[in-house]
Amino acid sequence: MTVDRKAPVAPEPLGRRPLVERVGMAAIAAAVATLFGGIAAASFVSGELFLAAMGAIGALMTAWAGIRTLVRG
Repeated sequence: MTVDRKAPVAPEPLGRRPLVERVGMAAIAAAVATLFGGIAAASFVSGELFLAAMGAIGALMTAWAGIRTLVRG
């Protein structure tokens, strides 16, 4: 008994997001990156170096995602 299966089809690529949506998401990313930066600064001042490093990494990654949202769309 044979089963006829179709090969999976890749979805069609979506267009670029509207500019207002990209700017809005980048603004949210900037706000969250600022919060992560605040956590990093407060942790560094209080001597929690591991938490400061994690906060700084979170701030950088979130900022990078916001910039990529604006550029790539």
